[in-house]
Amino acid sequence: MHFQPTRPRHAVQVLLLAALCAYTASTLAADTTPAEQLARWSMQAARPGNAVQGQQFFASRHGGEWSCASCHGAVPTEAGQHAATGKHIAPLAPAFNPKALTDTARTDKWFRRNCGDVLRRECSPGEKADVLAYLLSLQR
Repeated sequence: MHFQPTRPRHAVQVLLLAALCAYTASTLAADTTPAEQLARWSMQAARPGNAVQGQQFFASRHGGEWSCASCHGAVPTEAGQHAATGKHIAPLAPAFNPKALTDTARTDKWFRRNCGDVLRRECSPGEKADVLAYLLSLQR
C-alpha cells in the first residue's frame, strides 16, 4: 500500500469543506427572520398580521390559567420567567433579542407548546401572525 502525503490543493479543499459545514450549521440555527416568519403566517392566514389584535391576544387568557404575558411579561421587551418552573425566558420581542424567532423549527415548537398551554389547542396561522406583528411593533 502506497501512502501519499496530503497535497496543498487537497488541504485547501478540506478547509473549504470545513468552512462550508460551519456556515451551514450557523445558518441552520438561524434559518429565517421574524419578518419572514410573519410573511409565512400571514400567507397561511390569507391576511396580514394585526399588531393590535396580537397585543390583545398576548395579554388575554383564553379560557385557561395563563396568557402569553404570564411568562413573557406584560410587555415582552425584557426577560420573562416561566409561571410554573421559574425558568428564565429571554425577551421575546426581536428588537430586544436578535435571536428571537430566527429558527423556524424552534419557533414552531414553542408556538405549538405555548399555544397548548394558553389555548389548549394549537394557534391558528392568523393568531401567530397577529402575535408576531405585535412583537415586531415593539421597538427600542
